[in-house]
Amino acid sequence: MSDAEFDRHAATYRQLHETNIAISGEEPAYFADYKMRDFKALLIDAGLPLDGRYLDFGSGVGGSVVPFRQHVPQARLVCADVSAESLELAKQSHAGSEEYAWMPGGKLPLADDSVDGAFACCVFHHIPHDLHPQTLIELRRVLKPGGLLMIYEHNPFNPLTVRAVRTCPFDENAVLLTAATLQRTCDQAGLQRYRRDYRVFFPAALARLRPLEQSLRWLPLGAQYFVAARK
Repeated sequence: MSDAEFDRHAATYRQLHETNIAISGEEPAYFADYKMRDFKALLIDAGLPLDGRYLDFGSGVGGSVVPFRQHVPQARLVCADVSAESLELAKQSHAGSEEYAWMPGGKLPLADDSVDGAFACCVFHHIPHDLHPQTLIELRRVLKPGGLLMIYEHNPFNPLTVRAVRTCPFDENAVLLTAATLQRTCDQAGLQRYRRDYRVFFPAALARLRPLEQSLRWLPLGAQYFVAARK
């Protein structure tokens, strides 16, 4: 999706997202929250500072801002996106200490080695796959040595996920990628493998089974997955 396409959907993104995931029985906040819980757990596991500076790559209208504040309240957050319209809406919705960085063409206006870690939540399937290596190299550039990158994506092996993506207006040009493919591209970009987990196995109707998800993270059938790598 181009910068202009993201701008076009910015004003209606939240409503479109909520409608699209209705099949799960959950609100968008549920999905944003567990991603930031996972990010915090990775930071602790990797020994990274909870009061550091972190990057939300492809932050959109700021869906991760509130859960990030809740789970790592002492940290500083940089929200970066190719859509200037989305960033403006995020600023209006989340007045706080966050930094906002417009990145036309995917180039981050950040110095080398300037963030302790970064996350990208369901962003890479919007980026043409032939641009993934240079995108990851750019992310590696801004990470401090030892910094961690968490990339969350939709799992193409999950039929409900595939259906949701196919019917979502802002996913009209999206191409899903497997965890193995993403991990290999991280390797090519010079990032070191750290972890790969599958997530979201049960919809709200089966919420009583969600405690089992911790033991299913190895199973490549979850609705989403994350790949974590380090510089």
